Amino acid sequence: MSVESDPQVYVVRNEVDPEYMYHCDALAARFPDAEEVDYPAGERVPVERADGVVLTGSTAGVYETDTHDWITIQEALVRELVEREIPTLGVCFGHQIVNTALGGTVEHVGTEAALVEATLSDDPLFDGLEPIVVSLHGDQVIDVGEHLEIISSAEHAPVFGTRHRTAPLWTVQFHPEITATLRDRLEADFDWEERGFDFGGIDGGAIFENFKRLVIEHRRERLQV
Repeated sequence: MSVESDPQVYVVRNEVDPEYMYHCDALAARFPDAEEVDYPAGERVPVERADGVVLTGSTAGVYETDTHDWITIQEALVRELVEREIPTLGVCFGHQIVNTALGGTVEHVGTEAALVEATLSDDPLFDGLEPIVVSLHGDQVIDVGEHLEIISSAEHAPVFGTRHRTAPLWTVQFHPEITATLRDRLEADFDWEERGFDFGGIDGGAIFENFKRLVIEHRRERLQV
C-alpha cells in the first residue's frame, strides 16, 4: 500500500432500530469513501485492512449484552484496535462502548436532548471546533476506561469525551454529525431544546476532518517505519 493512496476507513453502524437510523446515515455521510459495517446484523471489520474505524451511536445500551450479543464482540474489537494502534473514533454509543471495553462503567441517567456548551481540551481532534454541540443521549460514562483520559466535559456530563494515553483512540459523547437539517426529527423524537443557541450555525464536521487527517498521519508514520 502506498503512502499516497486513500486510507481505508470503516464506519461501524450500531443502530438497532430502523426508525432511528438517521444519525448513522448522517455520520456515514461524513465519510463518503468509507466502507460501512452493520455490526448488529453480523457484519465485522476486517481489522487487517483498516487504517481507521468510526463507531456510531445507537439506541441500544452498552449494558444490554443479554439482548445484543454483538456488544461483547464489539468490546473485543475495541481492545484489538487499541492493541494494533488503529486510529478509532467513537461517537455517543461508540464513546460508551470504548470505555466499557477498557473497564469503565456506563449508567442510564435520563435523556438529554439539547444544544449544550462543552469544555474542550487542547487536542488535535478538536481543532477548529466550536464548543456548542448536540447532546442526545440517555446513558453516560461514569468511570472512564483504563488508560483513557477526559478531554471534554459538559455541565450534565463530566465525561463528555475521552482519549487513550498511548493509542490513537478518541471518543465523544456528543453528536458532531447532527446539524439543523435534522431539527424536525429531533423535535418529533425527543423533548428537543436549543436553549438560546443558534442551531443553524452549528456543524461539528471539524471533528471528522481532523480525524481523517490523524488517520492519514498515522498511516504515513506506520508505512515509513
